[in-house]
Amino acid sequence: MTSRRKAYFVGGGIGSLAGAAFLIRDGGMPGSQISILETGSLLGGSLDAAGDADRGYSMRGGRMLTTDNYECTWDLFKSIPSLTQPGRSVFEETVEFNEKHVSHAMARLVDRRRAKVPVASMGFSMHDRAELLKLLNAEESSLGDSCITDHLSPAFFETPFWFMWVTTFAFQPWHSAVELRRYLHRFMLEFSRIETLAGVKRTVFNQYDSMVVPLQRWLQAQGVRLVTDCTVTDLDHKTEDGLFEAIALHCTLKGRPEILQLEDGDLVFVQNGSMTDASSLGSMTAAPPKLKKAHNGSWTLWEKLAEGRPAFGKPAVFNSCVAQSDWASFTVTLKDPGFFDRMRRFSGNEAGTGGLVTFKDSNWLMSIVLAHQPHFANQPADVQIFWGYGLFPDRIGNFVAKAMADCTGAELLQELCGHLRFDLETVDTAHCIPCRMPYITSMFMPRAPGDRPLPVPPGTKNFAFIGQFVEIPLDTVFTVEFSVRAAQMAVYELLHITKPIPPVTPHDASLHAKFDALVKAMR
Repeated sequence: MTSRRKAYFVGGGIGSLAGAAFLIRDGGMPGSQISILETGSLLGGSLDAAGDADRGYSMRGGRMLTTDNYECTWDLFKSIPSLTQPGRSVFEETVEFNEKHVSHAMARLVDRRRAKVPVASMGFSMHDRAELLKLLNAEESSLGDSCITDHLSPAFFETPFWFMWVTTFAFQPWHSAVELRRYLHRFMLEFSRIETLAGVKRTVFNQYDSMVVPLQRWLQAQGVRLVTDCTVTDLDHKTEDGLFEAIALHCTLKGRPEILQLEDGDLVFVQNGSMTDASSLGSMTAAPPKLKKAHNGSWTLWEKLAEGRPAFGKPAVFNSCVAQSDWASFTVTLKDPGFFDRMRRFSGNEAGTGGLVTFKDSNWLMSIVLAHQPHFANQPADVQIFWGYGLFPDRIGNFVAKAMADCTGAELLQELCGHLRFDLETVDTAHCIPCRMPYITSMFMPRAPGDRPLPVPPGTKNFAFIGQFVEIPLDTVFTVEFSVRAAQMAVYELLHITKPIPPVTPHDASLHAKFDALVKAMR
């Protein structure tokens, strides 16, 4: 049956690419029977990267990686060959790179005086500690769809810990208390080293070049059909013996309507929703345009499928308040080492060892990170690239009298140089590309049980959801791991694969991890 059935992935993000790999590696399905249908011109979803030295490079962002977690991700990438080191896997290549380039941030927080903020202490009062411990020990069922601010007092949000934790993981005070609790458990090891980011691991290049491209090349070699400029607008189904069964996909392929008829046994995997839907790029002279969710349509199919079907979740919970889910990022391309040299002298870190530098008094809560160079596979040796973002894009800047979301690339550089007290001449050669992302933290919105569907909803026969908007007990959204794990769960369930999925490592049950976290909290 596996050799005859076909599989269709709606959306070309890392979840779909991983799902296709699991179908081949663990399900024995021929690659030629698998199709990935992507609206855009590139696969990889939110793990994107593009550009060149002349026009400027851009990437909407990158997800934090560790090797203490990400069990499904690294299990997958142990099977994917490196493109730069023959005979080695992407996992082996990544481990070796991080052994050479160890993270130890020495300028994690910077204040309005351009002084490094002492971060050995988390800044907690006894009241803060009591509230945090209560949240950590609460049952998810008791938290419901409450916000973080329902459980932590205003003073907590001024502690060094909060500034470091939220800029590492991109939380806002109004986001889901359940999700913060999950992060505190899942990343308990990071609690004790959040000030240095010692647990953060990096890929050799950006995550598109280092993870998406090798995986895509491997899938192509297996015969997988990678179809771009293809938007799935609807899905026909029938109900037989009480089971929902997908029977056809309605697509717009390169501007022309097309219907893909499914045969008995065929499978459909839908990436429901998108954190980078309606994102847009600006330039040195133009701010990114304001787009709405209808522009890309990533939410539309989920909204259609969920109507009248409670088991398919509630997309409106996540996509109805842009003001609570957006932030803005920017990518800077330089042709002069002056900025990197000044940052090295200021921070004490060589590029690629320091992680985020957060300007804690920035109205935008701006952070930048200087990765190891080159950061793009096609980057010339005399070009440098860094990335930054701000969590409050609707606020007026400290040095530019505009909201971050309305700023050009040149204005973003002016604001950054103001915080660093660098002369603007330091970025004379810079090409800064701003990016607006209205739904980038939509998966953090407060939610109740049932708002996110299971990867394979009950009452379905050949259908699954994958991506950032499904329910996986214990695991945390806004990670590559969540997308990969969701895809593996969906594939294994639909193909009845009995091989165990790598479990979430219970670091929060380790006495050593608990002790280290307690010691850190008491400083």
